Amino acid sequence: MNFTSFKLLATAMAVMASLAALPAHAGKTVDTIKARGQVICGVHTGLAGFSAADSNGKWTGIDVDMCRAVAAATLGDAEKVKFVPLTAQARFTALQSGEIDMLSRNTTFTLTRDASLGLSQTAVVYYDGQGFMVPVKSKIKSAKQLKGQTVCVQSGTTTEKNLTDFSKANGLNIKPVVFEKLDAVEGAYFSGRCISYTTDASGLASVRNKSAKNPADHLILPELISKEPLGPLVRRGDDEWAAIVKWTVFGLLEAEENGITQANVDDLKANSKDPVVGRILGSSEDTGKLLGLEKEWMANAIKATGNYGEIFERNVGPKSALQLPRGLNNLWNKGGIQYAPPIR
Repeated sequence: MNFTSFKLLATAMAVMASLAALPAHAGKTVDTIKARGQVICGVHTGLAGFSAADSNGKWTGIDVDMCRAVAAATLGDAEKVKFVPLTAQARFTALQSGEIDMLSRNTTFTLTRDASLGLSQTAVVYYDGQGFMVPVKSKIKSAKQLKGQTVCVQSGTTTEKNLTDFSKANGLNIKPVVFEKLDAVEGAYFSGRCISYTTDASGLASVRNKSAKNPADHLILPELISKEPLGPLVRRGDDEWAAIVKWTVFGLLEAEENGITQANVDDLKANSKDPVVGRILGSSEDTGKLLGLEKEWMANAIKATGNYGEIFERNVGPKSALQLPRGLNNLWNKGGIQYAPPIR
């Protein structure tokens, strides 16, 4: 390499390094959100533990907390969220049309949804799998015993397709009883129209706890017949907004892994000498500028909702009404598969 070529290469590398250090433009979606002063988030019409409103209209759940965390990271205030309840059939259209900014509604990531709907999958919030619930009095102990039986299922979901695949693969001739609305599915099952009800195992636990006269009268069978990685989706074409949603979820996982909680976030931000903690909380490095956000973007999110483990525990964990085990949703270094790329 001659001297002139070396100088050109060195100049190009210097330019690239300087561009990498520049603050990112937030993107058109964030510009709209900031002008509006609110994140519009599509959620479930009512699934306890994930997204449900109480009698006072207060929304709670894992998916709801993800919306609040994103609002806190983006706008500095977790209450600047408008929740839009959506059916399974309406959820994708609402996001595609711009009615909502993000969809955080126990939605499974699949190839079809990622490649053909004009949407982008972000990060997995909850690893789930499809299961079956039956009345204890049915004496059914395994999904393989559902041969020729009626099973209630919601239309427009991966659940419906998985049920058909499972029935064909095992020669069970299951008879699906399909409804558009979740309330209709639940009502049909609890009235005895179907011997079983199928959806994500977490959803079955939610329905059993909320709608059964006596939850102990219903058994969730041990088999899971699918993989259901659930998480928020955004419209394709705005990489900046997709990055904010994705890295907010990652940040909540990183916070748990590094011992940052809702209670100690301010103390750690002021006093921690740990470089990883400093990067997450913005006390040593400004990672927010890379996303077009404030320096304390992640500290704001954690202060609003707590870390991922706190969100899980509060909404669906062993101390909640659903009493779901952490299982696959534990951190990678505690026996689970939740693993976030590092904030650095």
